[in-house]
Order: sequence, then C-alpha cells, then structure tokens
Amino acid sequence: MKSTFIPAFSFLEQAIRNRLDHFFHEKPFHKPEFVLEENTESDPLLAFFRHYQLSDENIILLTAAIVPHLVPGFFERLIRDYLPQGGEFPEFGGTKGENSRGMVATGETVMFILAGMNLERRLSFLPLFDQDNPLVKHRVLYLEPVKNGEPKLSGRLSIDPEYVEVLMTGKISLPTLSINFPAEHLQSNMSWEDLVLPPQVWQQIEELQAWLRHKDTILREWDIGRRIKPGYRALFYGPPGTGKTVTAALLGKYTGRDVFKIDLSMVVSKYIGETEKNLATLFDKAENKDWILFFDEGDSLFGKRTGVRDAHDKYANQEVSYLLQRIESYNGLVILASNFKNNIDAAFIRRFNALIYFPLPRTEDRLALWKKSLPSQLQASRELHLPEIAERYELTGSHIVNIVQYLSLTSLETGNYVLSKEQLLRGIRRELEKEGK
Repeated sequence: MKSTFIPAFSFLEQAIRNRLDHFFHEKPFHKPEFVLEENTESDPLLAFFRHYQLSDENIILLTAAIVPHLVPGFFERLIRDYLPQGGEFPEFGGTKGENSRGMVATGETVMFILAGMNLERRLSFLPLFDQDNPLVKHRVLYLEPVKNGEPKLSGRLSIDPEYVEVLMTGKISLPTLSINFPAEHLQSNMSWEDLVLPPQVWQQIEELQAWLRHKDTILREWDIGRRIKPGYRALFYGPPGTGKTVTAALLGKYTGRDVFKIDLSMVVSKYIGETEKNLATLFDKAENKDWILFFDEGDSLFGKRTGVRDAHDKYANQEVSYLLQRIESYNGLVILASNFKNNIDAAFIRRFNALIYFPLPRTEDRLALWKKSLPSQLQASRELHLPEIAERYELTGSHIVNIVQYLSLTSLETGNYVLSKEQLLRGIRRELEKEGK
C-alpha cells in the first residue's frame, strides 16, 4: 500500500514541471489532476483531504508547505533541470530557512505554480491566502508576516507544526510549558467521587458538563446559535484549596478534553506588546482543538482596572482588553480562578456565563474528606475520633490531603500503621504553621 504523500508529491512535481515547461520553453500549460491510485492506503493525509474536500489548488498549497519537511531540496532539484548553471529565478519565489539549507515555499511559489505570470489568473488565486480558505481559517497553514512595504506573497508559507506531525504520523504531541507556550497540561488521578462539594456547586458543575456535551448542537443546529457567543466562560472563586483546580482537571477528564492551566506570570510581560504576543500564541494554538483553558490566579490580570496615569497603565489596560477579546471569541470553555470574586473588575464579571463559588468545607464535608483521604493501610487508634477533628479544625481539602501525605510517609518510615490522635494533631499543626496560623 502506498502512502498518500507519494501521489500528492508526484502531483505537485508534475504541476511544477508543467509550469516550468511553459515558462522556459513556451509549451502549453496543462493543469494536472490529482488522482489517487487504487492501492493508496487510507492514512491521515488522505483523511485530511477528504475531510476538507480540498480542491487541486488547495492540495498544491498544502503539499508545497509540507514537502520541505519530508523531501529537502525538492524545489531545487526541479529548478536545476531548467537552470543547470544556476542563477536568479525571482518569479519562483521561495526562501531559505534559518536551520534548513533547502528552499521553503513562499506565497509567490504557489502563485507561480498555479498562474505563472498571467496577471488575471494571479488575481483569481489571491483568495487562496485569505480567511475564506478553510486551510487558512483553521490555521493549518499561513503566510508569515513580512516587513512593511514588502509583497505579502513573499512571506514564507508555513504549516502548523502540529499538522505536520498529525499528517505524517497520525498522532499529535501536546505542547509543553515553555516561554513560547505559557500553559501546562492539567491532569488528575482523582475522580468526581473524591471531591466533596455542596449540592449547589455540583449542580453548576453539571451545567458546565452539559454545555460541553451539547455545545456543537446548540451552536450549529439550534436557532439560538447565531445569537450567542461561541464559547463558555466560567469564574471559579473561593478560598485556596477548595477544589477549583481539581474540578477544572476533572471536567476535561470526564468530557474527553485536554485542560491547560495558564501561568499568567509567564504571559504578562514588562515589555510593551509582548503580553499580547504571548496570549496570541496561546489562543492560536488552542483554536479549534476544544481545549479547556484554565486561568489560575486570575486576579493578577483581571483585577480592578486603573485610571490611565502613565504609559504603563495604558498598556496594562490594553492587555486586559485584548485578553477579554480573545476569551470572548474562543469557541471552547474558559475558566478563570480567583480567591475573591470582589477582586475581579465588575465589567469582567458580566461577561461570564457562570459564577461558581467554592466555599470552605463545612463540618460534615471535612469529615467526608478525612474519610476519603485516609488510606486503608492506616488504622485509627481508639482515642482518635474523626468527627471531633472535623468539627474543631477548619481545614480545606488541600490541607487534609497534605496532612494525610505527611502521616502516610511517617507511618511508612516508622513501620507503625496505627494512627494516634497525637500524630494527627502534629500533622495538622505542621500544615497550619505553613500559613502562619
């Protein structure tokens, strides 16, 4: 079975040779047709062609972008047959990469292949590079920006690295936290049964899950879809350690979506304009992937807006406005976490679809957390009464998990698996001392 790349690259090569024959030897240009051979296997590239129902022109656009990733020197080899002595060939476009020594296509390259130097035909193919083309709209490929005054089509024709990977291997590696991608993949080994939350919080979480299950139907099939914004925005607020982050992770786990926690300290830059650039990278990456975006410690960027006293204030407000714009246009679920709702600007609050308060656990909730968290390998001594501990110490779920981890390690170290009241109180004091209590 042949890979779809073989007929695709053969099709691109034939189109280039026909154009070069026309340009150098004045032969009539014959536009080739993309035809799959019978023994071509059904691979990711073929599935992509069929999903987007690509025209021959778009197949040329896509293959011109991806061929340098698999066949370095592809363009140079063809040109050498017509210019054996070398020389300038500006009509063909193309550029060199910083690391790659081979030619990389530009918009001019594709335009030459499709239209040669025929002005009317070149004008007719310009929409290939506009947002109306699904390959551009969905950020599969794009023309890199050029300096002011230079032709737009001289920009490098780039294909999103994730699409390169998925088209070649059928898999996609999730991005990792870095300067260029200020978010980390959020996962949890816990389950919904491990969480202890009030009934009204569970009801609101179920509403979020309902939106995740039915958003495509309501946005694309129901009449209301054209009246509402594409995504869903939720504010999780409440004291630290009450389950906001775990809830975000479990929403992804139980709805089959990746959750990314955004490190706002990496997003917000002291350099003017850099914050917007960092945010653009994040949202461009997330677009059309149905990721859940979780902005932790949202107060740092969504706090009360200041009056404009200087240039820094002006650009700080611009950064917030830009982030709001991207959040409102994002077609997935965005969650903003804050310790205090009052820290968030009222103008931002109005833009959320859901406000979910995660309170400190009540006595009965703390008792449930103790029972769920203590491992079965530890046996409570007779003088240890968990209801008494739950009533006396106002701890969060995060506190209790940390205490239980400490007690488990201590028991393993000593070989004593009977948990005394004194040991538990020592663990509680140790945890509270971290917060100066």
